[in-house]
Amino acid sequence: MPSAAEQFASNINLGAFSKARDLKKRLWFTLGALIIYRLGTYIPIPGVDPIVMADIFRQNQGGILGMFDVFAGGALGRMTIFALNILPYISASIIMQLMTAISPKFEAMKKEGESGRKKINQYTRYGTVVLAALQAWAIAVGLESMQTSAGSAVGDPGLYFRVTTVITLTAGTVFLMWLGEQVTARGVGNGISLIIFAGIVANLPSALVATLELGRTGALSAPFILLMFVGAIAVVVFIVFIERSQRRILVQYPKRQMGNKMFGGESSHIPLKLNTAGVIPVIFASSLLLLPITLANFSGAGGGPDWLIFVTSLLGRGQPAYLLLYASGIVFFCFFYTAIVFNPEDTADNLKKYGGFVPGIRPGKNTAQFLDFVLTRLTVVGSMYLVAVAVLPEILISRFAIPFYFGGTALLIVVTVSMDTVSQIQSHLLAHQYEGLIKKSKLRGRNR
Repeated sequence: MPSAAEQFASNINLGAFSKARDLKKRLWFTLGALIIYRLGTYIPIPGVDPIVMADIFRQNQGGILGMFDVFAGGALGRMTIFALNILPYISASIIMQLMTAISPKFEAMKKEGESGRKKINQYTRYGTVVLAALQAWAIAVGLESMQTSAGSAVGDPGLYFRVTTVITLTAGTVFLMWLGEQVTARGVGNGISLIIFAGIVANLPSALVATLELGRTGALSAPFILLMFVGAIAVVVFIVFIERSQRRILVQYPKRQMGNKMFGGESSHIPLKLNTAGVIPVIFASSLLLLPITLANFSGAGGGPDWLIFVTSLLGRGQPAYLLLYASGIVFFCFFYTAIVFNPEDTADNLKKYGGFVPGIRPGKNTAQFLDFVLTRLTVVGSMYLVAVAVLPEILISRFAIPFYFGGTALLIVVTVSMDTVSQIQSHLLAHQYEGLIKKSKLRGRNR
């Protein structure tokens, strides 16, 4: 039986949406921010030949550079001001979260509440600038060594070009970081995830055309293309099913007598999602793996030392070492991020404080151990699901030259971010309708 909140949510109509002015402002702000982001992916870096860059990325479309270009929304292939995208910020966030787990100083800072959170965010911003500058310098050096039959990628190499590229790419990343934070605060959904989502979705039409072109030229057979689209739909359905799956732990509250009346005795539940970490482990693992490999590809573009060429070939798209590191990163961040977002001890203490208990389990430490046991089993299944969705299509992509947009990672990000954004929109509509009902009840009370 659906709950009252679910029944209420199902009754949301377009009339309620039209009256929710705050939600409309948030949606328009989000849309405007994403349009600004997409416009920035077409502003080129000074001194780079776009024809040569297009030729280079045409040759590496199915490789690591092509995969990074997908997350960058095509900005890397066009070598624009947003070529690094938001990935340096994600890397800095990962480092800060690891520091809060292993460093007593940062752990104490995290427990300070809002002030501690602001300090951690500030350190994350500083880390983003440092990482973006280092990566921009490596890209600038790599661009100077890139050459094709059409000529050199950089017309006038030298210190001036390197400094200009570092300033431009770093400023672009910092702007996207600020834009993502503004969307999170003043728009709808998570701004950082929406930026990656917009980059993937914006290039879906061209990926569809490229796939059909492969069928027209005979590179892919028509039955295989049809099977690929059916498989993509099946993956979407599977993702939606798993993301909405949860384990509900029953919680009972004892009855209390106050005077001649009995209160309490109600039962509730703690919903534990099968995939508590969501899409974050895939984004984290991709960013940590993509950035160094991409920089190695740029550095080795002009040949480079033998060890660098060996490493880049070993960590190429679809290679066993790459797949192993990718899967390991996803599993690690599944457990790591789940431990951050859900603390069994705090949940058990809160239940004990309000008199709640899990039937058959003692309150306090035993409840925390039980919640941790259930959460660990769910996380094992959730991590296996993420690895299957993200890694198995990578094997097909590397072998059959399928565009990355139809791979598991891209579909997972698109579907998960869409579901989270729709959920937030529904929450805003519910809050607006509840406010309307409260106002009506107050007016009726005054009229009486």
